[in-house]
Amino acid sequence: MNFEEEVKRRRTFAIVSHPDAGKTTLTEKLLLFGGAIHVAGAVKSNKIKKTATSDFMEIERQRGISVSTSVMEFEYKGYKINILDTPGHQDFAEDTYRTLTAVDSVIIVIDHAKGVEAQTRKLMEVCRMRKTPVIIFINKLDRPGNDPFDLLDEIEKELQIKVRPLSWPISQGPSFKGVYNLFEQKLFLFSDENKQTVADDIIEIADVYSPELDKYIAPFTQKFYEEIELVKEVYPEFDNSTYLNGEVAPVFFGSALNNFGVKELLDCFVQIAPHPGSTITDIRTVSPFEQKFSGFVFKIFANMDPNHRNRIAFLKICSGRFERNVPYHHVRLNKKFRFSSPNAFLADKKSIVEHAYPGDIVGLPDSGNFKIGDTLTAGEIMNFKGIPNFAPELFRYIENADPLKYKQLAKGIEQLTDEGVAQLFTQKSNGRKIIGTVGALQFDVIEYRLEHEYGAKCRWEPISLHKACWIESDNKAQLDDFRTRKYNNLALDKHGREVFLAESPYSLQMAIEKFTDIKFHFTSEF
Repeated sequence: MNFEEEVKRRRTFAIVSHPDAGKTTLTEKLLLFGGAIHVAGAVKSNKIKKTATSDFMEIERQRGISVSTSVMEFEYKGYKINILDTPGHQDFAEDTYRTLTAVDSVIIVIDHAKGVEAQTRKLMEVCRMRKTPVIIFINKLDRPGNDPFDLLDEIEKELQIKVRPLSWPISQGPSFKGVYNLFEQKLFLFSDENKQTVADDIIEIADVYSPELDKYIAPFTQKFYEEIELVKEVYPEFDNSTYLNGEVAPVFFGSALNNFGVKELLDCFVQIAPHPGSTITDIRTVSPFEQKFSGFVFKIFANMDPNHRNRIAFLKICSGRFERNVPYHHVRLNKKFRFSSPNAFLADKKSIVEHAYPGDIVGLPDSGNFKIGDTLTAGEIMNFKGIPNFAPELFRYIENADPLKYKQLAKGIEQLTDEGVAQLFTQKSNGRKIIGTVGALQFDVIEYRLEHEYGAKCRWEPISLHKACWIESDNKAQLDDFRTRKYNNLALDKHGREVFLAESPYSLQMAIEKFTDIKFHFTSEF
């Protein structure tokens, strides 16, 4: 297969949603159809002993939520699929936002009883900003919920995107009968016998108007015909270009837990979803079909294997062919690195990769050389753009609770803040360390991981801060004046950049008004 065909058969996408809409369960079922696993696990169920493949950290299994993005890949019908399962919990939103920079399309999961929730809106804003194509999967139809038409109106209004149903449910809740696939014009009937494996006994009816249908879906036959006609009248014909431009979102209905409606979603997805696209750098736009290699690091994960203190940098390949043992140029450090054991993933199971193509995600073993946003190339000097670090909104002093474990604590903080889950600031006036996060749950995760992965105990102390913002200015006199007046509010971030720690919205506003030549940045990408 030639290089261009390899690129075109790749589909790299993220699954995002509000917590508990069924995102990780959907990921499991997609892996099941891809043959990557044979029995799917549920995130929380007493009957099912196997936990979800993509939730492999101990804390994820305990709480039944995903706290870090995991990467899984499999082959399906001649396509190479890379799924990134993201955390839904808002306290881990930053990880999710960064993941969205590494994908070409997104599947949004919506719980059909709860409709559009807060986190879904936020994530959709990021997709809209980047014009990322979106498919919507409305989940949990085996439970009672909203009327499908009301739900579609709500999605259009709340997510500000036009929709086009490509499948349609027949009833819902206890009387859920099945889904009519409008994309292929076939009807699939629901049986909820075996949820963990791929069922062979799904009944397909090719002609939806055949009298045979009535015996399966009565007493809903008449209502079903009316709804199908209404869908055809209300929503325009599906046009793939409007989906690829991020203007229209195709919608599918199903029940991920019961393995229903997932195959239709996957079959349609591989046909209509985009292959890897161009990526923007600070000097030019990089096409995926270029022969020269380039890629960027969008995530760093410490301790994927707790027995070995290892770190893995997740590299998204943007152009050219990545090869094992070939030296590549690390732009920020201006050094060459070669990788003898780059990894491909199925959540925490890794295999060595000989070569990879644009759209693929490769794990590079890292001893501290990478930061989020770093660029690797075949030699060209350029930096990929658009990988944000958000200004944290919650702050605590971090103190050592065990004086004998000072080194372990320092190493743990260093590595965990490299992952980008939290940010570390050192106060200029007294050298105390402050951890800033986007969500409160991060503090629990840091404390848990410091103790269980580094053997270090920490203690949190309160500090009242409103926001941290990065400052820069060309007016040296004004900057010096600012430094003198605000000395107690200044800190350095991990990379030695100056940060202003504002105590209240008022003090931040006053600083902005008074020091007009100083720029205050709320993301560190400037």
